[in-house]
Amino acid sequence: MKYLHTMVRIENIEKSLNFYCDILGLREIRRRESEKGRFTLIFLGAENSDEKTGLLELTYNWDSEKYTGGRNFGHLAYSVKNIYELCDKLLQNGVKINRPPRDGHMAFVKSPDGISIEILQEGKPLEEKEPWK
Repeated sequence: MKYLHTMVRIENIEKSLNFYCDILGLREIRRRESEKGRFTLIFLGAENSDEKTGLLELTYNWDSEKYTGGRNFGHLAYSVKNIYELCDKLLQNGVKINRPPRDGHMAFVKSPDGISIEILQEGKPLEEKEPWK
């Protein structure tokens, strides 16, 4: 398993980039905008971060919302060699799969404390298999 990123929701891109980049010293690695999803993702890294791991994902939702009660924290993300094997292991240990890996690429589970964890298949998605369809 490899740690990928932590996601936090932000209310103002300019103010957030000023804080994280100009003041804290992180650098913008990549950015993605989704017209359909109405959001912007900005991935930041420290000087020892590579292009894919150890990143901070800033998520800006275009429709305004006040984030309270931890809503601004999104999820932890890890990549794995075989998403189906890990999800089988999680199920065998009583962990509910909130978003099954139907596409062979992504799943979501929650920790015992309710922290959302995104699990991503390394490389290309695996072929879809039962019971995940």
